[in-house]
Amino acid sequence: MSLRARLRNITSDEGVLILDGGLATELEAQGAQLQGDPLWSAGLLHSNPQAIKAAHQSFLQNGADVITSATYQATVRGFVQHLGVTCDAARDLLASGFRLAEESARAFGSRRPPLVAASVGPYGAFLHDGSEYHGGYAEKMDIEELKAWHRPQLECLAASGADVFALETVPSVKEAAALAELLREFPNCDAWISFSCKDGTRLSDGTPFRDAVRAAGGSAQVLAVGVNCCPPEWVEPLLNSVAGLRSPERRWVVYPNSGEEWDSRRGWQTSEKMVIPALSGKWIKQGAALIGGCCRVRPEQIGELRRRLKGRHPTEEADLKTER
Repeated sequence: MSLRARLRNITSDEGVLILDGGLATELEAQGAQLQGDPLWSAGLLHSNPQAIKAAHQSFLQNGADVITSATYQATVRGFVQHLGVTCDAARDLLASGFRLAEESARAFGSRRPPLVAASVGPYGAFLHDGSEYHGGYAEKMDIEELKAWHRPQLECLAASGADVFALETVPSVKEAAALAELLREFPNCDAWISFSCKDGTRLSDGTPFRDAVRAAGGSAQVLAVGVNCCPPEWVEPLLNSVAGLRSPERRWVVYPNSGEEWDSRRGWQTSEKMVIPALSGKWIKQGAALIGGCCRVRPEQIGELRRRLKGRHPTEEADLKTER
């Protein structure tokens, strides 16, 4: 069943869809050294693909209904530049990110097979300078330049079998508009667009979130719009700011960070409080249909979210069905 069909069933038998958490966080927990790598977790597609598969499996075992591929920072140009591979090899590597996630989903037995979304990061992720959190680069680029940048990634992922794109951490309304336009070139694919934000009302580039939702939601292929990689406390005011734009055709997707704070000198400042499960009920009342986590959200925390929202793990649901 496609994401479009699963979202259609949200009001009937399925309820909210649970996304995975921080893939890079889980890879680092397994021992991967990602800090300072311009390819970040995508580099493991070349050096250790089995680690990526194991991370996907951890989220699935803890109840994720949807997993995202390890392609957020994967680009043809980035692989050529940083790995010294050919363009064809770079495309193969990019496609392998989706295939690894799909293989993990297929191998996971449950009553409702998990879905896979092909992650596509903003241009700023390639720059590896934190600009996905301010989006200043978009001021120097026009819509066609942004479309030209993203096109090779979407081409590779679509050719590998992806039918849903997770267009993530988009800091600029202009980049979102470019991505929504570019989707028309892939008519068999749907997407969600999630933004990076600077506070409870604005995108990272300063655009009101309401205006960004209108720009991103203008495409019939965009099934959900929302936010990721922000503090959990910002989600409620952000969704409040677009309450009047809620409709059956426009769902909200939210997957914030753990709530911990990043210090450039000391790294992540650990917090014992995991607030996403506690806040998730409010987000559902506001119209959120896809909920998960981003940086620092581990598989067991996705499991806690699953138990709070659905009560049972998918393998338990399968066992109950077998017993009946």
